[in-house]
Amino acid sequence: MRPIVVTPPEPVVTLEEAKAHLRVRHSAEDDLILSYIDAATGTIDGPDGWLGRALGRQTLEIRYPAFGTCGWIALPYPPAVEVESIQYVDAAGEAATLDPDQYELSGAMIRPVWPHSFPAAAWRGAAGETVRIRWTAGYDTLPAPIRAAILLMVGDLYAFRETAVVGATSADVPMSLTVQRLLSPFRVFS
Repeated sequence: MRPIVVTPPEPVVTLEEAKAHLRVRHSAEDDLILSYIDAATGTIDGPDGWLGRALGRQTLEIRYPAFGTCGWIALPYPPAVEVESIQYVDAAGEAATLDPDQYELSGAMIRPVWPHSFPAAAWRGAAGETVRIRWTAGYDTLPAPIRAAILLMVGDLYAFRETAVVGATSADVPMSLTVQRLLSPFRVFS
């Protein structure tokens, strides 16, 4: 099951930070620079991003056909900050909300508080969405390597406004190896 973004994050890099990085002192290209910040961040952030994690604070929701049998649920796109709600369809077919006193968030894992266990949810087949978990994810303070990578990506987009450089010879503009090296320790593979 793929999470959806319920509440998107605020930008994690400001226009002022990007302009300082680019050494731009005018406002004529503010909209363009903002679009580059959005593009760079969107490439690596959240369910659609390369990193496999949430950067800025955002609300995510995932749906499952059941609670499962392992006794815990791993939330994707760390860092998980807080579980907002766990809703499910009970065995009688009624909508219910799991009491927050019956589960805890430990890292990116939700588990029942002892001596509780997850309740039985109505099974509606593997494609059924009987369990709905909504949580907040993202950093309070964005790690410096991720911030630097976003600024480098904005710089690349600003300097190379086409996908190829043409001169005496033609060459593609690849993703910077520096950006990849800055981001690689934070990448989550699923």
